[in-house]
Amino acid sequence: MEYISRELENIVKKSAQTFKAVLVTGARQTGKSTLLRKMFPAVTSVTFDDPFMEEQAKQNPDMFMMLHEPPVYLDEIQYVPDLFRHIKMVCDRKEEKGLFYLSGSQPFKLMDLVSDSLAGRVAVIELAPLSMREIQGVIDGMPFLPTVDYVKTRKVTARDPGNIWNMIHRGGYPELQNKETDWSMFFSSYIKTYLERDVRELSAVHDLNAFRRFMVACAARTGQMLNYSNIADEIGKDATTVKNWIAILEASGIVYLLEPYMSSALKRAIKTPKLYFRDTGLAAYLTRWLTPETLANGAMSGAFFETFVISEILKSYSNAGLDYRYFVSYYRGKDKKMKKENGERSEESEIDFIIEQNGILYPIEIKQSSNVTANMASAFPVLDQIPEKKRGMGAVICMCPSPGMLRENILQIPVWYI
Repeated sequence: MEYISRELENIVKKSAQTFKAVLVTGARQTGKSTLLRKMFPAVTSVTFDDPFMEEQAKQNPDMFMMLHEPPVYLDEIQYVPDLFRHIKMVCDRKEEKGLFYLSGSQPFKLMDLVSDSLAGRVAVIELAPLSMREIQGVIDGMPFLPTVDYVKTRKVTARDPGNIWNMIHRGGYPELQNKETDWSMFFSSYIKTYLERDVRELSAVHDLNAFRRFMVACAARTGQMLNYSNIADEIGKDATTVKNWIAILEASGIVYLLEPYMSSALKRAIKTPKLYFRDTGLAAYLTRWLTPETLANGAMSGAFFETFVISEILKSYSNAGLDYRYFVSYYRGKDKKMKKENGERSEESEIDFIIEQNGILYPIEIKQSSNVTANMASAFPVLDQIPEKKRGMGAVICMCPSPGMLRENILQIPVWYI
């Protein structure tokens, strides 16, 4: 299959010129190995998915390092954690940059290993599944922001993909962009490998069939507030087990927990995170939406559309080399005041997504409708109650054919402008 260019290529290249080691993390099959081998074809590569190489590195790391002198690419490095100490020693001894290229499919575990051994010596880069822009061949490195300037700039490269549900259902794994790859067979194999390697590695899960049912239960709740007890009741496990298993899905890049916006000014905000699958194709497979048409017309279409939009926004930040975890959130609570003849009353409201930059909060509502109104953003003024922050331009991301203004400070933005 023809290589699909990634927005992260420039960041990886710059990192290799300024750091002694470069670590590319992300879930399985996001294209980490393909990216590094394409960018650095002359560098010797070793994969620890190979049991022989894994055993050799574990049993005799000194000999392994002698036989594989830098520059070298080490794939699935998390399987050989003791090797990080030896990599550190080489980095401290040599002055050259770009000595080690590392990749692995357990981001959280890798971050622990890096912070213990390679802090200050390694650039850590997250590679997500393909974004809509990358699939369309658009490489512009622009993080999404609901502003007029962003819309004007993005208009040059934005392309309507036609039926967006084909993209939502197919998902963003590079191998699936080959139309000859069978969708069901790919995800069946993906889940089998994920359960047998990553799940066993990250935690002593003995009942893999129960974990598979747990994954299905989570996929059915993508876009919803996380309720551990509810999932536990469905799969016949206790809430503590579900919490541990959610941590495994998050640690291996399968799901993302969107935290609620916290402020002392919002006294009645809900403090529960929302659960989102990183790839809508995987979620569709687990919940048995077998075609784009059934997904688009099914009961979960709204949740999948929201999951896709938020995933694409997060990709726009990670592909620009930015750690989005510190400035994205959502709001749900009863801080909204409704004026009545006999006074005021509180009303529950929700803002699907909030981006914070330079003390400015940009609220976003996500609707799969093509006809949207400013009233859909009625919860945005809740953010005006926060004295130390300013509310910026807001937007409704939807299926509309073109961008426009719904109100002076509210845009309508087509999903394909993300």
